[in-house]
Amino acid sequence: MPNFNKQFTLILFLISVVCAIYLNFTTPPRWVESQLRYETYTDANGKWIYKAAGKEILINAIVNYEDSPLRQTALNQMQSAPLVTQQWVWLSSAQSTQTELVLLKADFHFGLWSLLPAFIAIVLCLLTREPLIALSGGIVVGALMLGKFDVINDVLIPTLGSTSAASILILYLWLLGGLMGIWAKTGAAQAFAEYMSQHYVKGPRSAKVVTWFLGVIFFQGGTMSTVLVGTTVKPIADKARVSHEELSYVVDSTASPVASLIAFNAWPTYIQGFLFIPGVAFLATESDRIAFFFASVPLSFYAIFALMGTLLLSLNITTFSGPMLKKARQRVEGGGSLDAPNASPISAKELHSDNVAQGYKAHVAEFLLPLIILILVAVISHFVLGSPQIHWAFASALLMSAGMALYKGIGLTQILDGFGIGLKGVVVASVILMLALTIGTLSKELGGGIYLVESLGDQIPFWCLPVILQLMTMLIAFSTGTSWGTYAIAFPLAMPLAWTIAQTQGLANPELYLMVCFATVLNGSVYGDQCSPISDTTILSSMTTGCDLMDHVKSQIIPATYAAMLAALLWTLSVVFFA
Repeated sequence: MPNFNKQFTLILFLISVVCAIYLNFTTPPRWVESQLRYETYTDANGKWIYKAAGKEILINAIVNYEDSPLRQTALNQMQSAPLVTQQWVWLSSAQSTQTELVLLKADFHFGLWSLLPAFIAIVLCLLTREPLIALSGGIVVGALMLGKFDVINDVLIPTLGSTSAASILILYLWLLGGLMGIWAKTGAAQAFAEYMSQHYVKGPRSAKVVTWFLGVIFFQGGTMSTVLVGTTVKPIADKARVSHEELSYVVDSTASPVASLIAFNAWPTYIQGFLFIPGVAFLATESDRIAFFFASVPLSFYAIFALMGTLLLSLNITTFSGPMLKKARQRVEGGGSLDAPNASPISAKELHSDNVAQGYKAHVAEFLLPLIILILVAVISHFVLGSPQIHWAFASALLMSAGMALYKGIGLTQILDGFGIGLKGVVVASVILMLALTIGTLSKELGGGIYLVESLGDQIPFWCLPVILQLMTMLIAFSTGTSWGTYAIAFPLAMPLAWTIAQTQGLANPELYLMVCFATVLNGSVYGDQCSPISDTTILSSMTTGCDLMDHVKSQIIPATYAAMLAALLWTLSVVFFA
């Protein structure tokens, strides 16, 4: 990094720290009322129950809205944080004399300053190309804004000791790292690459088409798709000389976009819990809301264009790929490196060097059978238990890979050596994932998403709302690094707002209008998650394909933005002419 960049980066970080401390001491958070609506009913004993995320939960106490300390008028008069942060209330409907049961929540934000930690992390990523430094800087700024001056004990330890962090360590460090290390030790990945090269993959184009096809087939989406596809295709693509920027783009852009289109996964069940609107008949039950999700799939224009863009790139049609992906392809075709100059891939060299045990010759089945077991365990557990058990799947694949190698005569010491090589290869990526989790938690705690949602009003012209929701969710997901977290923030507020606008502005087809607004939130969140350097799918796409993180981010954001712009145009035209 040039000296000017180093000095500018240091000055920017110091200014941010000073601003964060100043805000903590001088700027009280603004507390705002949020109204969340869920499907509710009474049981045989007359007790109220609500359904959320597929679970039925007892409501302990209900008060009238006028008596709640969490209504906005009461929050405006408070000098400190409220004693309770959520409460069930009876709320009178503005359109009728009936009352509805609403979960009232008190959230806070610091206005536009709530986005500062994510902004600093992203800018530092661009300036330094060092994700560890950038994420650490954003975490420090966010912690200071919340008054958590002991960053280690108040922020890092609680986050790293959470279930999510433990899941990252077990899945991406031990299971994924161990599996990749054993494949490196046995040569199974290389055997698979040679088999595919002899029978199916004849060059870069066919390697990218295979990658695209696998991305569509593994439609579970999110981290599972990126890890599974990236791990499978990297040895093939490296042998066929596909640039790592192209490979990571295809892997990342066929994960969540495909999951939102071929939604036979956990997405509909999770999202339907946020879609309930009292009095709207076609969203009354869980099955109605899931049907609404699938009916809205044809309107997921961003996901459709993102998938088409990756297919065009796979076919070597780079018209809509942007300059960085074009340069990456030209560099490799000219005999250059698979990585850009000065790239720093976040997967270590140990996984890509020759570590095969002496005298051991792997069969292609040693790569394919663990993958088949992985997919079977994930799919069966999804249908039996309601969600794919990814840890079980990768643990099964790891045990089968190790067992097959031991059966063929490799020593236990060499298996453990391969496991250790795998841990070394992904340890940096695992740390980056945990830091990304930490800054995402801080961003949500600071209320950036709440601030953006609160900025919307119900007087917006109906034709503007879809694009506004798209931009808002793009920004929330980009700054928090999560699409599912954005859904939990945006859907409970955006859907009632869209319905209110449809009713008050007299739209002829309010159901279609609601479907378009639903699609904008769904797809805007996917875009933000896909392009964010602090997103787990972005980091994992880079790690499994061996790409530099910022090279992946900067090369992907241009074709993704093309797709988002086309989608915004179609959503606007849809509501203008058909709603």
